[in-house]
Amino acid sequence: MRGGPAAAPTLPAVAHGTRDRAGVATYRALLDLVRARRPGLKAELSFLDLALPAPARVLAASRGRVVLVPLLLNTGYHVTVDLPAVRAAAPHPDIRQAAPLGPDPLPAAALADRLAEAGPAAGGRGPSGPDAVVLAAAGSTDPAAGADTEVMAGLLGRRLGRPVVAGYLCANAPSPAEAVRSLRAAGHRRVAVARRLTAPGHFARRAQEAGGCFVSAPLGAHPDVARLVLKRYDEASAEPVRCTADAATRTA
Repeated sequence: MRGGPAAAPTLPAVAHGTRDRAGVATYRALLDLVRARRPGLKAELSFLDLALPAPARVLAASRGRVVLVPLLLNTGYHVTVDLPAVRAAAPHPDIRQAAPLGPDPLPAAALADRLAEAGPAAGGRGPSGPDAVVLAAAGSTDPAAGADTEVMAGLLGRRLGRPVVAGYLCANAPSPAEAVRSLRAAGHRRVAVARRLTAPGHFARRAQEAGGCFVSAPLGAHPDVARLVLKRYDEASAEPVRCTADAATRTA
C-alpha cells in the first residue's frame, strides 16, 4: 500500500542578522508573508550573526527534508563558506541550500514600489520625480557579489526607464554618495537612492545619508520578496541530488 505524498521540506530562512529591533521585526514580517503564501509550509527564521536563533539551532530542531534559503541578496562569503559549514555540522543529512535571493525581476518590482512610496511622484517621470537612481547595496570582496548588484541595477533601470547605477556601502566603489554626485555632474538634477537592502539596520542608515533627493525604504516585507523566497525554495526542492562523494554521504 502506497503512502501519501511526502511532506514538503522545511524552509529555514537564514538572514545576515542585525541588532536593530526594527530590522529583526522586518525579517519576521517577511517570513509571515512567506507562510501566508504557502499555508502548511514550515518556515523558520534564523540569523548568521547579531541576533538569535542561530541556524544551527533551527536545523538541529528540523526533521525530514530541509531546504535552507539564504535571505541574502548576493553571492558571497556567507553563501559559499558560512552556510555550507552550517549544513556540514547539522545532525541530519537531507539539507539542500537554495541560491541567494540575488538579481531577479521580482526584487526589481519591489524596489520600484519602494521608490514610488518614498514621496509624491517618486516613481514617475513628472517634474518632482527622479531622472536617475542610485542602487545602494552592501558591497563585498567577492566579485560575484558585485556582478549580482550590477545585474540588479540593469533590471531596475529597464523597469523604471531611466539610468540606474550601483553604489556600494562597503568594500567596493563608488559609494552611494559618490554615485549621486557623479550622476548630478552628468546633468541629472534629481537623483533618488533605492536601498537594495532587506531590512533596517546599519547599512540602511548609511544609505539614508547618500544625498539623494529622496531615499526609498529597504525591500522589507514586500509581497514580491516573499514570492522570491518561495521561488528559490521551489528551485532547490526540484533540483536532482548530486551524486558526488560529499552529496552521497549527506543525502543517502
